[in-house]
Amino acid sequence: MSTLSDLVHAQGCLTDSDVEWLHRLAGDGQLLADLASADIVVWVRTEDASFIAVAHTRPSGAATLFYRDIVGERVRPQWRTQVQGAFESGEIVDSSSPDWFEETPTRVRAVPILANRSKNDPMRVIGVVTRHTNLGEARTPSRQQITFDECANDLFRMIASGEFPDLAAPTSPRRGAPRASDGLIRIDVDGVTTFASPNALSAFNRMGFDDELEGESLAEVTTRILPVTRQVDESLPVVVTGRAPWRTDIEARGVTVSLRAIPLRDHGTRIGAIVLCRDVTELRHQEQELITKDATIREIHHRVKNNLQTVASLLRIQARRTHSEEAREALTQAMRRVDSIAVVHDTLAQGLTQQVDFDEVFDRVLKLVAEVAAAPNTRARTKSTGHFGVLPSEYATPLALALTEVVTNAVEHGLAGQEGFVTIDATRTDENLRVTVADNGHGLPEGRIGQGLGTQIIRTLIQGELGGTIEWKGTDGEGTEVTIDIPLRWIKK
Repeated sequence: MSTLSDLVHAQGCLTDSDVEWLHRLAGDGQLLADLASADIVVWVRTEDASFIAVAHTRPSGAATLFYRDIVGERVRPQWRTQVQGAFESGEIVDSSSPDWFEETPTRVRAVPILANRSKNDPMRVIGVVTRHTNLGEARTPSRQQITFDECANDLFRMIASGEFPDLAAPTSPRRGAPRASDGLIRIDVDGVTTFASPNALSAFNRMGFDDELEGESLAEVTTRILPVTRQVDESLPVVVTGRAPWRTDIEARGVTVSLRAIPLRDHGTRIGAIVLCRDVTELRHQEQELITKDATIREIHHRVKNNLQTVASLLRIQARRTHSEEAREALTQAMRRVDSIAVVHDTLAQGLTQQVDFDEVFDRVLKLVAEVAAAPNTRARTKSTGHFGVLPSEYATPLALALTEVVTNAVEHGLAGQEGFVTIDATRTDENLRVTVADNGHGLPEGRIGQGLGTQIIRTLIQGELGGTIEWKGTDGEGTEVTIDIPLRWIKK
C-alpha cells in the first residue's frame, strides 16, 4: 500500500509543507474518529479535478462503515459534490439527507483542510476531511458522547480555519500517547473543568484526588495532589490550563499519568481546551527497566573490553620476554586477535543497541592490524572501500576476528619483506555481504592454501559461525585475492 506522502506527491499539486500538514492531521485521525464515533477520511485533489483518499481512520468505540481500506481509491459519486463543494468554498458542507452506503444509512460531513503554514504564506485549502457517521447504530447519546461530539465539532471547525493541527505541538510518541478513550477532560477558558470522563476521573483518583473534577480548576487540583518535594515539569502549568498544545507527565502516590493538552480556538480566540490523560504507570516502569537493563549491558561490554585489553597487555608483556621467535610470534598473533574482539565490545559499550556500525569497527581493526602485523622490512598500505553497514553483534565479533586474520596473512605472508598494498572492498545487498581482500604480494606458492592456525580460525568463523563461504585465489608472484560471502537473510531490516 502506498504511503500518504507517495499518494500526495503522485498528484503533483501540493508542496512538502502541505504534505507535512496532512501528516500531522492524519496523525490525529484516531482522536477525531474516536471523538466523532465515525470513520475519518482525508482526501486530496487529483490532476483531473477529482479526489483520492490518502488516509483513513476507523473509530475504536463504534462500528466502522468501511471494512475494506479505501486509501488510494477515488471519491465515490455520492460524495463528490459534497467534497468538491467544501474544497472550492472553504466551508464545511453537511449532507442534506442520509447517505446510503452498502445498505447502511450514514451522515457525511465534508471539512476543508486549510494549511496555516507561515505568516507570509496565505492560507489555502489543500484537501478535505470527511466524517462518515453510521446512523444505523443511533441510540440515545450519553453525556460523554455528547461532549465527545462537541469536541469533535470544535476540532473540525479549527481544521476549516487552519488552526488545527497545531505546528507548535510535538509529534506523538510511539508509546504511551493518551487517547480519547483513556480519559478526556474539557476545561473552559479559565481552566475550570466542565467535563471529565470516568477514566479521567479514575486516573486522578488513583493519584490521590478524592472529589469530583467538574467545577474544579484543573491546575489547582494538580497542585494539591503533587508532592511538595517533587520537581515539576516546567510545561505542566501550560498543559493543565490548556494554553499550549504540549504533553507532560505527572506522578503522585506511585501513579504516573500522561497529559496532552489541545487548545480549542474559535477564529483565533481561545475558548477552552481538551486535556487527554492516560495512566502510564506500568509503561513507565517498563521503560525504566529497559533503561536499567541497557545501562547494565553497556557496562558489561565496557568491562569485557577492559578485561580483553588486560589480557592483550599480558600477552604483549609475555611476548617481549620470550626468547623463542616462534613463541613470540604466536603470542603476538593471540594479542592481535584479543584486541580485535575488544574493539567490537568497545563499540557496543558506547551504543544504545546491540547493533554495530561495522565500518567504524573495521577502520579501527585495520589500523591495529597494519601497525602490528608488518615485519621490519615490509611496507604495507591498506585501503578500504565499499560499505559494511550495521550488523548485529553476533555477526560483528566473528567477522572482525576473521578479517583480522585475512588482512594479517596478506601483510605478513603476502607482502613479507617487500612494499605493497592490501585493498579491502565490501559490497552489501539485502541478502548478502561480500568482502574481497586482495594484495599484490608473493601470491600462493604453487596455488596452495596454508593449513596454519590462522587459516583454520578463518574457516571456523566464516563457515561455522556465519554460515558463509570463503575462497582463495592467487598464483606464485602475482598476489592473492580472498573472497568472503556471508548471507544476511536472518538480519532484520
